[in-house]
Amino acid sequence: MAEPESPTSPVETLGQKTSVDLDEIQDALDGYVLDPNLYPDNAAGLKLTPDGRYVLIPQPSESSNDPLNWSPSKKALTLVIIAFIAALADYTGGTAIITVIPQSFEWNMTQAAVQRAVVGNIFAIGACGLFVVAFASYFGRLPVTLLFQAVFLGTCVWSGAATSYKSYLAARVINGFFCSVGQGAGLLWIKDLFYFHEHPRAINYLEFGIITSPYLGPLITAFIVSGTTWRWAFWVCTILAAIAFLLVVFVLDETLFDRRVAAKQEIPRGSRVQRLFGVAQAQGWRQRSLAQCLMRPIVAITKIPVFFVICYYFLNFAWVIGVNTTVSLWLTNNYHFTPRGIGYFYFFGIIGPLIGWFAGHWLHDAVGKFYARRHNGTIDPEARLLIAYPATLLLFVSLLVLGFALENQWHYMVIAVFAALQCIGVMIVTTAINAYLLDCYPEGSGEVGAWVTASRNWSGFMATFIQIEWVSRSGPATAFGAQAAITIASMLFLVVLQIWGKRIRRWQGRMVFGKNTV
Repeated sequence: MAEPESPTSPVETLGQKTSVDLDEIQDALDGYVLDPNLYPDNAAGLKLTPDGRYVLIPQPSESSNDPLNWSPSKKALTLVIIAFIAALADYTGGTAIITVIPQSFEWNMTQAAVQRAVVGNIFAIGACGLFVVAFASYFGRLPVTLLFQAVFLGTCVWSGAATSYKSYLAARVINGFFCSVGQGAGLLWIKDLFYFHEHPRAINYLEFGIITSPYLGPLITAFIVSGTTWRWAFWVCTILAAIAFLLVVFVLDETLFDRRVAAKQEIPRGSRVQRLFGVAQAQGWRQRSLAQCLMRPIVAITKIPVFFVICYYFLNFAWVIGVNTTVSLWLTNNYHFTPRGIGYFYFFGIIGPLIGWFAGHWLHDAVGKFYARRHNGTIDPEARLLIAYPATLLLFVSLLVLGFALENQWHYMVIAVFAALQCIGVMIVTTAINAYLLDCYPEGSGEVGAWVTASRNWSGFMATFIQIEWVSRSGPATAFGAQAAITIASMLFLVVLQIWGKRIRRWQGRMVFGKNTV
């Protein structure tokens, strides 16, 4: 359904140029060509993968400081650390969902009142990424991550030590605003480190941690509160946050690098301590504009593909959070599950994303190769969306069955199976839309990633507010049926992008943040 190729393909354009600048020639507007055999003179002068199968997009510089030239082990370790940091945001948020019950008894409040802290945390997580990417583009990735992780660690301690609800509420809101540095800036790190053909798998690893964490938090916390005080749930969060902080201090490295400048104009990286505290990056401030960096997220959301994708994601991820919110109540009230039993049940939220990650590890690459064979070796960003259609149908079916299962009190294993299938669907969808937006706007990798994070968390914020009352008032079958209908309707956003996406992007042009921003 994608728009046919333009009369002059990127490969034809290569043949018309005497010097090759692959970043200039190949972009989302023309499509990406990975096969070196499709280039004039078999890609003479272009850098290829070690096995010669793919042209490297973007072309790395000659500098050893270029993150694209880092060793595979250093890249992999960096991705693992960022994925771990990203997962901690929703892990701590999921922890707070389970601690609501003992906290309501301790502070003599209703569970609904205590849950406002959960809602405030979720909303703040969504906002966090939009500030992170703006600051990281100016001050550098590493010092911003260090600062946000330090505050995150402090607020985990505060959450566990809070002796009143007001203190706890403040801790959770501030925690939310500083905990999402890995989620909001995840695509920024991936774009810095990996080539075009590596993006889907790198995103798949990152999103596995993010999608699993809201279930892992309640799973572990359910066992903790069944055997000891709720405060220990946040001491565990504190331990994990401390590990992440130490990884930032001693292992993580700066990936901000301007590949546009000549080697002799390259800004010295300085010592590790200088990079960690932003001293080395400060040498480049005169080449960047803070005002332009702060405007980057606003520029990103004005692009129709970005807006459509976050609308689609908002209308799908909300019901994943809705099921997560509703299921624990139904298991307690109708199936008489104990906290420990709920903990065992939440394994569905680990198994589902794990299957989704495993399938996506090959599916996303297979879809790209299939698309390239049918389009003369060119991969358009719209190719990434193809796999989202069956995944959305899986989300639709899961919601329908879950609604009837809860309404008619079918066996709890039916609920577990289809809740896991919903996780599989959202895992595949999340990787697909992130890869699509990264391919569309590689120059705005952090910004589009931050908006996806905002969409995910603000949809959870909305679902947490309306889900319990909606299901209680209308019944599970009716409420989940309406949500399934919304899920199907949201596919219209994908259809529009599939048919007219390239035309829209050509009309609006690339993201322009200012000549001195990177």
